[in-house]
Amino acid sequence: MQGRKVIITGVPGVGKTTVVNEALKKLKSEGVEYQSINFGTFMFEVAKNDNVVQDRDQMRTLDRTVQKRLQQRAAQAIAQITGNVLIDTHASVKTPTGYLAGLPEWVLREIMPDTIVLVETDDDQILMRRLNDETRSRDKEGSRAIGEHQQFNRSIAAGYAMITGCTVKIVINADLLLERAAEDMANVLR
Repeated sequence: MQGRKVIITGVPGVGKTTVVNEALKKLKSEGVEYQSINFGTFMFEVAKNDNVVQDRDQMRTLDRTVQKRLQQRAAQAIAQITGNVLIDTHASVKTPTGYLAGLPEWVLREIMPDTIVLVETDDDQILMRRLNDETRSRDKEGSRAIGEHQQFNRSIAAGYAMITGCTVKIVINADLLLERAAEDMANVLR
């Protein structure tokens, strides 16, 4: 069964996983099912098995050639999955030397998504979410840097669409409006 492949992206702290989980609950009650996959988890498991990292936050500090190898292996595994698949990932990763494409050409050509969804919200809301999240070790940056990263994600998503012919949708996950964001996401997935 050929299904849809939908990539869900957003900067760290935007709440993309929360929006996806709420949307999937709505869809399940309608009989629409997706397998939800976290691209970083695929990469992390490969890196952990290779003794390259010990925790997930170390992934963004790896050498580019190592990251490329991990991306390629994860994409190949995801490409083999049949049915409707949601791939939760980052459009780009902020590294010490600059932005790294989260979905470079070699990944996109393996997965060939139907749609890329950018989950976004106000830069200050993301900053506050990050500051209140004690479960992750995130880089310290202000709302201006977060805004730059969100804008870069829009630009790179357009490039991804040029490579694959997929559509790009923006879903806003504003504070106290999770229900609206989940409904917007569910509409993309129906």
